Amino acid sequence: MNTADLLIDGFGRSLEGGTAVVEGLTEEQLTHRPGPHANSIAWLVWHLTRVQDDHVADVAGRDQVWTGQGFAERFDLPLPVGDIGYGHNDEQVDAVRADGELLAAYLSAVHEQTVDYVSGLGDDDLDRIVDTRWDPHVTLGVRLVSVVDDCAQHVGQAAYLRGLLVDDA
Repeated sequence: MNTADLLIDGFGRSLEGGTAVVEGLTEEQLTHRPGPHANSIAWLVWHLTRVQDDHVADVAGRDQVWTGQGFAERFDLPLPVGDIGYGHNDEQVDAVRADGELLAAYLSAVHEQTVDYVSGLGDDDLDRIVDTRWDPHVTLGVRLVSVVDDCAQHVGQAAYLRGLLVDDA
C-alpha cells in the first residue's frame, strides 16, 4: 500500500459510512435532532462533505464540487454559498434540509474529486506546507489526515443518531 492508497481507503470509509447512514431515511428522520442543541444526520453528512470539499479543493487548487457541479443550487440552503458549517447555531443546523439521495450524491461527487487528486500523491508531496496560519505550519499530510479524521467523527455521530431512530438489526 502506498500513500495514495492509504488516503483513498480512509476517504472511502467516509463515503461508505456516509451513504449507508442516510440510506432509506425520510427527510423527517434525517433532520431529527435528539436534543435542543444536537446536530441532525442531514447536517452532519452535509457538513462532513462540505469540509472535505472545501479543504481538498483548496490544497488541490481546484473548484469545489459544491459550486462547480451545481450542488449549492440543488440544495438551495438559506446559507452563504461558502458556508461549511463551522460554528453553526441551532437555526443554521435546522436550515440544512435535504433528502438522502441528494446528500449521498454530493458525498459521492466530492469523493470522486478527492480520489482523483490524492491518487497522484506520493510521500514527498505530504510535506508541502499548505497553511501558514498555524505554528507549526500545516503540511498537506496533516491537512488530509485532519479531514479524514473529521469525516470519521461525523459519520460515527450520524450512525449513532441513525441507531436511535431505526432498528437496522
